[in-house]
Amino acid sequence: MNRLVVAAPASGSGKTTVATGLMAALRLAGSRVAPFKVGPDYIDPGYHALATRRPGRNLDPVMVGEHRIPGLFAHGAKGCDIAVVEGVMGLFDGRVDTAGIGSTAHVAKLINAPVLFVVDARGQSRSLAALLHGFRGYDPTVRLGGVILNQVGSERHEQVLRSACDEVGLDVLGVLPRDPQFSLPSRHLGLVTAAEHGPEAVAAVDAIAAAVAKHVDLDAVRRLASSVPSMAVAAWEPRVGRVEDEPLVAVAGGAAFTFGYAEHVEVLEASGAAVAVVDPLNDEDLPAGTAGLVLPGGFPEQHAEALSANAKLRDAVARFARSGAPVHAECGGLLYLARSLDGHPMCGVVDAEGFMTPKLTLGYRDAVASASSPLHPPGSRVTGHEFHRTQLSTPHSAPPAWQWRGVDSRPVAEGFVVGGVHASYLHTHPAGDPDAVARFVRACHPFVAGVADGTVFA
Repeated sequence: MNRLVVAAPASGSGKTTVATGLMAALRLAGSRVAPFKVGPDYIDPGYHALATRRPGRNLDPVMVGEHRIPGLFAHGAKGCDIAVVEGVMGLFDGRVDTAGIGSTAHVAKLINAPVLFVVDARGQSRSLAALLHGFRGYDPTVRLGGVILNQVGSERHEQVLRSACDEVGLDVLGVLPRDPQFSLPSRHLGLVTAAEHGPEAVAAVDAIAAAVAKHVDLDAVRRLASSVPSMAVAAWEPRVGRVEDEPLVAVAGGAAFTFGYAEHVEVLEASGAAVAVVDPLNDEDLPAGTAGLVLPGGFPEQHAEALSANAKLRDAVARFARSGAPVHAECGGLLYLARSLDGHPMCGVVDAEGFMTPKLTLGYRDAVASASSPLHPPGSRVTGHEFHRTQLSTPHSAPPAWQWRGVDSRPVAEGFVVGGVHASYLHTHPAGDPDAVARFVRACHPFVAGVADGTVFA
């Protein structure tokens, strides 16, 4: 598998623009491109999927364990001839208070891939040589294979920057001029999702692809990607216990609920479930025969009025949850289950109100399950990720879903377990704990025939 990692000195350098444009340009030039993103990001993979016509996938050693990364990479790269991995933040930025665990450099080493370094050239001149020298020397086991100069102001500027790269012996594989059309729309948690941006997202990806095809040497990129030996690794497979009655699991989708991992549906199906997508913005009922419901994250706060207006589905979700059937809600899904969101009525399953705040809650959490639920027995341990600007009002009286240690070492109780509902701000990755997904599917069994018996999960 030919492969490379697109990295940068810092966030905001243009990694997503370059990686997405490179994926699309390579596909349009005839390559079968496998797209990946380092870390827990949900937004960039949506643009990667537009660019490659394949599911965007994440490589996150913190969430799934570094031993699974090569296999997940091989799984996502099946049927392709080149893989492009977009990094996260700066090259060596990983989980806080670790030696770069989960960083772009960490993942590049785990899959033995060269790094294509994207530099925002605004304000840069010959000092670029010192920057490149420092990044290349900081960890010599990470191979910087070439540079793409982004936001270059003029031909003279380009000449100076190329000379700086020559001083440290790094090839320039592309030069992108300053142009506002080479960008994607942003919002409070990063980019606007591709699903929400709709036709404009397609147009943005097309414009970026054309720019990359014009200003980047794609043949040189292919040579860099083919400069490493092939990987002798077995592809990850979702091997879990399988139920035979094929319960139907409805998974919320559409523009409001886009924060999910491709492996989630794969593990649900490997566990024996049939999966159907329900769009809470448009569908007025759950699919017939639904025995389990997954409400992933997304941006429900941007669609609160429309979600609230769909009272028929809100009522259907509330009845389903109160029946005792298994419901797995993360972040945006938790907000949808609350009484209200920014004053707009929601499903009322969780006795709390959600609202936007100016504070960003962000970071990995080493969590312990507090109560028995359709996902976890008490005491189960996971590593998940929080990423939100919303909060909930007065804590619910139900048992919390999780406990962990906060930054001041004080215990934190988070989320709710209400009957068959497991609702939390914590995002988890199914490849890190496929047994939890299999347990969820088994919990659907009593509800296959639509029987609501108030099952308690032991």
